[in-house]
Amino acid sequence: MASRIDDAFGIHAKALETFGRRAEVLAGNMANADTPGYKARDIDFKSVLGGVMKNELPMAKSASGHLAVSDRGQSNGELLYRVPLQPSADGNTVDMQKEQAEFAQNAIRYQTSVSFLDGTIKNLLSAIRGE
Repeated sequence: MASRIDDAFGIHAKALETFGRRAEVLAGNMANADTPGYKARDIDFKSVLGGVMKNELPMAKSASGHLAVSDRGQSNGELLYRVPLQPSADGNTVDMQKEQAEFAQNAIRYQTSVSFLDGTIKNLLSAIRGE
């Protein structure tokens, strides 16, 4: 039964978890905008959900010089450092405008996943009730 529920929700359960974690990271960046030497961090959302996607094609390796799948440089949700467009003199790499824009975009994506899950749950309840 659990796998059927997981199939109904798709990647949205993992997406919500990742969006929540990313919101915490971005809020931490904004809170430390004036901390000398603080390095802005972020999560690579695409690589986190890459492992969840079931339709992922295997990478072909046709020559000995090709990189193995594990060498692609993708993260599994670990925090990565953000490369600043213009670092400050004190070594802080937080760009408040960038952080605010990323936070707003993350919030919109979170709400979109919540809305999708809400509709899915309503459809499942309707099917259970026979409506």
